[in-house]
Amino acid sequence: MKRVLLDIEEGITRVALVEEGKLVELYYETMREESLVGNVYAGRVDNVIPNLQACFVEIGSEKKGYLYYGNQRAASDGEKNPARPKVGDTLVVQVEKDAVGTKGAVLTQIISYPGKFLVLLNEDGEIGVSRKITDQTERERIRGIVESFLPKAYGAVVRTNAAGKTEEDFKKEIHILLEKAKGVANGQYRKAPALLLKQSVPVEKAVRDFYREEIDQFVVNNQEIYTQLLDTGDFNGERQPSLFLYQEKLPLFESFFVESQSQRALDEKVWLKSGGFLVIEETEACVVIDVNSGKAAGKGDLEKTILKTNLEAVQEVAKQLRLRNLSGIIIVDFIDMTTEENRNNVTKALEKAVEKDRIKTVVVGMTQLGLMQLTRKKTRPSLSKQMTTKCRQCHGQGRMPSIDWTVIQMRREVESILANTIYQKVIVQADERLLSAFRGYENEYLHKITKSLGGTVICEGKADLRFSQFQIVKEK
Repeated sequence: MKRVLLDIEEGITRVALVEEGKLVELYYETMREESLVGNVYAGRVDNVIPNLQACFVEIGSEKKGYLYYGNQRAASDGEKNPARPKVGDTLVVQVEKDAVGTKGAVLTQIISYPGKFLVLLNEDGEIGVSRKITDQTERERIRGIVESFLPKAYGAVVRTNAAGKTEEDFKKEIHILLEKAKGVANGQYRKAPALLLKQSVPVEKAVRDFYREEIDQFVVNNQEIYTQLLDTGDFNGERQPSLFLYQEKLPLFESFFVESQSQRALDEKVWLKSGGFLVIEETEACVVIDVNSGKAAGKGDLEKTILKTNLEAVQEVAKQLRLRNLSGIIIVDFIDMTTEENRNNVTKALEKAVEKDRIKTVVVGMTQLGLMQLTRKKTRPSLSKQMTTKCRQCHGQGRMPSIDWTVIQMRREVESILANTIYQKVIVQADERLLSAFRGYENEYLHKITKSLGGTVICEGKADLRFSQFQIVKEK
């Protein structure tokens, strides 16, 4: 069974894709670090750089967004670009990539409105159909239906999960997306900067991205969100996934055995069944994955052992790309192979393995040094960057669990103790700043947990504990 788990708590939303009990994808968002990708703004041009055919746009976020407005990067400064904006101009822009480090968000003027079956574009163009829909008759059927409902001023990209959908399904979705587009068009004259359309709500994104026939069930632990999703009419119908409201005392992720799997998703070393292992390291420039033979070395024919280990590593690499959301340039250092045939077999196996990834992943091939090159589209920060922060004590050379991730672990441990053991009093010891986040705004989390599980939760400040450390004392 394939499930999407929506774990919604005070200020934090976690989303997990689970296939046959195995954690496949995981991401979470907080109110403080919410993704802006997909949001549409009326932005004010702050600075224009003609040489780069780009400008910086104020959208109301901490850093100004970067917009490339040119058609050809080779165009010289002497050429006049009729699309060149001026300082002070108001532009309707959409966030394509979130801000990272010192860089602001990447913006685009081609506004897209994603749905479950297709993506509507605010430009006149062809109707594209996902390559994963291979049946030519089905491709033509879908293209004809979409073309009949789509105004000339718009284009569309049909998603993979549109296969088999009826004319009424497409009509309903296109109508909803066109209404969003009209709302944006009506708001373009607002004083900039202004948010025109918010498309980055974690729960909505999860349902939209994961909604397909292969998903059997969506599970949510929040009554309000459950009601909202039920009202959409996207669940419990024929060929639709079911929607289940989780109301048990045991934490949602723990109940589905996902909590421990999420903890291991940050391990630098990943073991293979054969005895080999992967070492995964993220750098500012790229992601490096090293394949090692480990305990598998020296068993029988060496070349066959190496090929077997590399082919096993291929499957694990593809899994880790999805689970950790590794993106950008990815270098995989497989164990050296002596024959071209074996190298080709590994390349083809990797190309097939990444086909399951809903994020566009391209296997570029091996370099002369035997390093496999991949690229994976950046959609949000990697799991490591979401769950950890730079360690201040080692001057940025290492990382430590983020405050949000630490709070999640504290809350889950407290809930598990009160729900599953005889202990009715829990003392949480940590740095005062961490305890403040744990309690929630105006102690909202403490009130909620006491009401739902009973028992007593006491917070006790401990100055000798580091910022990411905590201790839990149980009493009957």
